[in-house]
Amino acid sequence: MNLRFVVAQWARLSLLIGSLLTLIALIFVIVPGQGGVVMDAAEISMLFSGGLALLIGGLCWAWCRDASIETAPSLDPAQPAITRAYRMTRRDAALVTTGAWVIGAGIAGLPFLIWGRFSGAAPMSHPFHSVVDCYFEAMSGLTTTGASILTNIEAIPPSLLMWRSLTQWLGGLGILVLFVAVLPSLGTAAKKLFRIEAPGPDPEGIRPTIKQTARRLWMLYLSLTTAQILLLLITGMGLFDATNHALTTMATGGFSTRNASIARPESFGAELVLMLFMVLAGSNFTVLLAMLKGRWKAALGNTEFRVYLCCLLGGAVIVTAALMGAEQPLVLTDGNTETLTTGSAARAASFTVISQQTTTGFATANFDLWPFAAKAIVIALMFVGGSAGSTAGGVKIIRVWIAIRVLIAELERFFRPDVVRPLKVNGAVIDQEQKLNVMTYLLGTVALLFLGAVVIQALEADRSSCDFVTSITASLATICTVGPGLNQVGAISNYGWFSDASKLVLCLLMLIGRLEVFVILVLLSPRFWRSH
Repeated sequence: MNLRFVVAQWARLSLLIGSLLTLIALIFVIVPGQGGVVMDAAEISMLFSGGLALLIGGLCWAWCRDASIETAPSLDPAQPAITRAYRMTRRDAALVTTGAWVIGAGIAGLPFLIWGRFSGAAPMSHPFHSVVDCYFEAMSGLTTTGASILTNIEAIPPSLLMWRSLTQWLGGLGILVLFVAVLPSLGTAAKKLFRIEAPGPDPEGIRPTIKQTARRLWMLYLSLTTAQILLLLITGMGLFDATNHALTTMATGGFSTRNASIARPESFGAELVLMLFMVLAGSNFTVLLAMLKGRWKAALGNTEFRVYLCCLLGGAVIVTAALMGAEQPLVLTDGNTETLTTGSAARAASFTVISQQTTTGFATANFDLWPFAAKAIVIALMFVGGSAGSTAGGVKIIRVWIAIRVLIAELERFFRPDVVRPLKVNGAVIDQEQKLNVMTYLLGTVALLFLGAVVIQALEADRSSCDFVTSITASLATICTVGPGLNQVGAISNYGWFSDASKLVLCLLMLIGRLEVFVILVLLSPRFWRSH
C-alpha cells in the first residue's frame, strides 16, 4: 500500500471542500440586497474553515503529489527504469474512499463548530457548541441521510444552511465520483474509486471509459438540479428555498430550510415538483439517460425501473387505504390539521411513500401518528430504498428483487428438483456468485441494523423515552440513509437528544449505509490487509 498516494487523494478532497466553502462564503458576503459587502459570524467561520482546509490540503498535496508516480525496473538492464502512474490497489481504494467520508465530514462540520462555539453568535445551549453534534450534522449531510440534531433550523444563518444543503448535493453521487470526472491524473485508479463509490450493486458504464461515465452522471445530476430550481421558482418558491430544496432533493438527502420540512409548500405545484424529482433521483441514472436519448422502450423495459414504479404506486395506494380506514384527521409537520378526505389522504400518502422509499426524508405529515399498516409499509419501503445507480439509499430494489426470485426458485426446486431455470434480470443471467453476494449483503445489512439498535438501546438505557421502536428505526433510518424514523426520531423529531456515544454509533451506521456495508467491514479484516 502506498500511504502517500492515499494521503494525496485526501489532500485533494480537502482542497475541493475548502474551495467550495470559500466560494459559498464569498457569494453570501457580496450577495445583492445587503447594501454592499457585509460579513457576519457565519461567513467568517466559513472563510476561516475554508482557508484552513486549503492550507492543510495544500501542504499535504505538496508533500505527496509525486506519490502518484512509480518506477519499475526496465526489462533491459542497459535502459533506465520505467516511470508510470501508480497502480492503485484494492486496499488503497478502500482506504481512500472510507477516509474521504470520515475526513470530509470533519472538514464540512468545522464551520458549524466555529460559528457555534467561537463566534459567540449562538447561545451556549445551541447544538453547534458540541464537536460531536457538528460532526453528526456534517456526516448526515455528506452521506445524504438527512438526520439532524437541530431543533430550530430557521435560526441558522442562510450561508450555513446553504453549505449544509451543498454537503448533501456533493454526497449524492459521491465526492470521489466527482474526482474521477474532473481529475485527469487518476489513471487506472479511477475505475477502482468509481466502483466503490458509485451507489448500487453493479454500476453500468454509460460511456466507454469510467471517466466519461462519471462526467455524464455529473452533467445529468447538475442539469436535473438546475431544472428543479427553475420549476420551483415558477411555483412561487423563493430562490434561496428553491435552491436548497433542489440540492437536497436530487441528493435524496432531505435537509430543509424550514422547521416543518415541506409542510404544505407555497403551492400544490411545488409539492408535485418535489415528488417528480424525488422519483427521478431514486431512479437508475442509466435509465434516465436512455430516456433522454429517446430509447424509451429500453428504459421502460428495465426490470428494476418497473418494480421501482410498482412499489411507489402500490405503497401509495395501500397507505391511502389505511389512512381512509383510520378516519382520523391528518396532522401536518407544522402542527396544523387537515380534514381527512380521499384527496388529502392520497396527497399525504403519495408524498410520504415517495419521500421515504427514495430515502429523501422530506415530510409533509406526521406519519408517526398513522395506523400500524401505513407505518409498516413506510418502514418496509425505507429498507428497500431506490434503484441501483441512483442517489437513493436503502438496500436497493434490484437486490430485493433478486432475493425474491432466488427464494421462489428454491421453493420450486423443493418440489420439482429436476427443473433447472436460470435467473435472468434484464436479459442477463444472474450467476451463483451474484446471488450469494446479494443474499450476503441483505443478511449483513439486517444483522448490522439490529446490532445498531441493540447498541443504541444499551447506550440510552437510562432514558425511558428511548424505546426499542425508536432505537430500531433510528438504526434503520441511518444505515438506509433516510433520516426520519418513528417515535422519538419521527417526522417532527430530531436526533439531538441522543448521547454523544449514540450519535457516533449512528455516524458509523450512516457511513456503512452510504458505502454499502462491505467496504467498511473489509477494512476491519486482518486478512484484507495481509492480502496482495
